Amino acid sequence: MKLPLWASALAGTLLVQTVCSFASISVPVLGPPLMMRAGLSPESIGLVSALSAAGICWFLASGGAMLSHFGPIRTLQLGMVCMALGIVVLSQPLGLLGLLGALAMGLGNGPNTPAGSQILIRHAPPAHRTLIFSIKQAGVPLGGALAGLVAAPVAAAYGLSVALGLLVAILLACCLLIEGFRGALDTEKGPRQPGWARALVQPAEMVRCVGALRAHPSLPVLTVIGASYSLMQACLTAFVATFVYTRHSASLAEAGQVVAVMQCASMLGRIALGWVADRMGHALRHLGLQAILSGAAVSLLVVAGDEGRWALYACAGLVGFTAIGWNGVHIAELARVAPLALVSSVTAASSLFGFVASVTGPLIFMALVSAGAGFEAAFHVMAAQLVAVGLACLFLKPR
Repeated sequence: MKLPLWASALAGTLLVQTVCSFASISVPVLGPPLMMRAGLSPESIGLVSALSAAGICWFLASGGAMLSHFGPIRTLQLGMVCMALGIVVLSQPLGLLGLLGALAMGLGNGPNTPAGSQILIRHAPPAHRTLIFSIKQAGVPLGGALAGLVAAPVAAAYGLSVALGLLVAILLACCLLIEGFRGALDTEKGPRQPGWARALVQPAEMVRCVGALRAHPSLPVLTVIGASYSLMQACLTAFVATFVYTRHSASLAEAGQVVAVMQCASMLGRIALGWVADRMGHALRHLGLQAILSGAAVSLLVVAGDEGRWALYACAGLVGFTAIGWNGVHIAELARVAPLALVSSVTAASSLFGFVASVTGPLIFMALVSAGAGFEAAFHVMAAQLVAVGLACLFLKPR
């Protein structure tokens, strides 16, 4: 039985989102032994997260010509190959030089948001658009949960090299698997652009991308709250496993289980909150209230370990549902208010600012920890900025 086109679009984008998330989140889950191999301190995993986010920013700012030239599915395939190459470089004991692999991973992960949005906005039924976007974005925590449940135990049983090799193999297998979607979904190419490679290093292309945010008055506010959420999410993804491992004397496998609980709850949160947002019809207020709840949940997570493992797992689930469950609602609202011809440009530009926050967040967090403030204070600072932005959104007049 042939699937409806919207179902094929959702299946293909969800698969790629899940696999890319699995690969990218597995790296910080394996942070302690990976940094030890490189001769760096445990909190240096923040450099990996920051450089990976910088690679995503690079694509979001300059990759529009590449997306138009190749079409969304082919661009996603090229991205997964780039991620695999990045993991190979990162796996080598090259010290700081090996961190260039993290930049390549981010560059390969960058196409997921604009390519996925370009595919889904044209095929998702309008009455269920936010839910469908949220299901696609649920691939991020689904991949993260698999990272916590698979990557850490494989590394513990067979060694770090085997775990990293598994990531490379899965990325390449997915790259081959989605070839079957190209015929139906790569029909939305723009004009072929022979200069797409030059656009990756041209500042003018970055300026053009950001200019798309002038297309609707709600876009700047949505971009600000998306950046605030992204900063918080980047710190949670980068440091929760190391926090549990170093502060609560957990094994690497136990730290991975905490991450898995957080990511599973996020997967449920993205779908449930997408369903709620479709019925509330006021995405900005929804995101503001959720930001306040998210900040409170993160602060609870910081002190939960003192109450026992059950409290740690429960608070990790609450953090996942709230602080990492926002993305589907956000992306769907961006796609809704953007002119149809600018959907990929708008989502890329807004996500660009989000990933700039994803670069700076782990660096600020790492600086606070290195200065002696500790993981607890650093998490509280990041939660406070999210609450402040959420309060501002609640008091803004609806447009």
